[in-house]
Amino acid sequence: MPTQRAITRYLEATGTTAPIKNVDLVARVQGFLQSINYKDGAEVKAGTTLFTIEPETYKLKLEQAQAAEAGAQASVKQTEADFKRQSDLVQRQVVSQATMDNSTSARDNAQANLQQAQVNTKIAQVNYGYTNVTAPFDGIVTSHLVSVGELVGVSSPTQLATIVSLDPLYVNFNVNERDVLWIRDEARRRGVTVNEIRQLPVEIGLQTEEGYPHKGKLDYVSPMVNQSTGTLAVRGVLPNADRVLLPGYFVRVRVPFEEQKAALLVPDAALGSDQAGRYVLVVNSDNIVEQRKVMSGPLEGNLRVIESGLKPDDRVVTAGLLRAIPGQKVDPQQQNSQTPPASAK
Repeated sequence: MPTQRAITRYLEATGTTAPIKNVDLVARVQGFLQSINYKDGAEVKAGTTLFTIEPETYKLKLEQAQAAEAGAQASVKQTEADFKRQSDLVQRQVVSQATMDNSTSARDNAQANLQQAQVNTKIAQVNYGYTNVTAPFDGIVTSHLVSVGELVGVSSPTQLATIVSLDPLYVNFNVNERDVLWIRDEARRRGVTVNEIRQLPVEIGLQTEEGYPHKGKLDYVSPMVNQSTGTLAVRGVLPNADRVLLPGYFVRVRVPFEEQKAALLVPDAALGSDQAGRYVLVVNSDNIVEQRKVMSGPLEGNLRVIESGLKPDDRVVTAGLLRAIPGQKVDPQQQNSQTPPASAK
């Protein structure tokens, strides 16, 4: 008889690993590269200075802007004091309204000039900050693409290197439309929400590894099926503290989706196929061989899950298959249920 036991149903796919963060470091100001402050391939912390681009020029521009701002502030104070004096004189009818209008205009222009000077100072501060290219996050920096003394940022941003975060990593894979329909049907049957599906665990294994030793969880499910491929894009996220995984690996992916408490399994070799589909040979109560159409499921070791078409007490022919002919009477020999049952003789 078929083996009956609890199994976990998995959604299996092939995927690729990808970094969560991957940024090109560029020169955003023009100047000669003054220094490279890291070793190629080094792991750096966020905020670490990686490149320095001729800062002295931009420091002087900042000081120039700050001086202009200080002068604009002095003009504002002077014109504001003059405006107050003219206001008093106008009220006492000592000066004309035209003089008052000139004083008002001078005050307003001084305030506008101060605002412009403050903006120029902020721009100069930003540009001065760009002379130090820092790590935006913790990661590993690739080899530098320019040399010390080289002019960078001339007509457009110049790429200096790339920084990549390796912990955690994404794993991207696609699910075919048939599996998507099955998952959605199962989710509705079990009352599982979309948000709960996104919290399912995900397991991956490298091509050279046994099993699926790397564990993570689902992170993203596309809201629509790609019409050109008939697949749904799915993404998982996995911790990678030991740096075993690198971006760009092809990996085996599986997602445990359903616990089936009493699944029926038979040796995979016991299944046959014809134009009508898969079948097994069973021995009925009269010891006569019958061909039984079944719907097969995933492989569990050397046993195949039978979705439908078979009952727990059916006697399945697992040995002597070439001698078992449908309609023929046989003398079945029972075998251990772990390597299921009937042998036709």
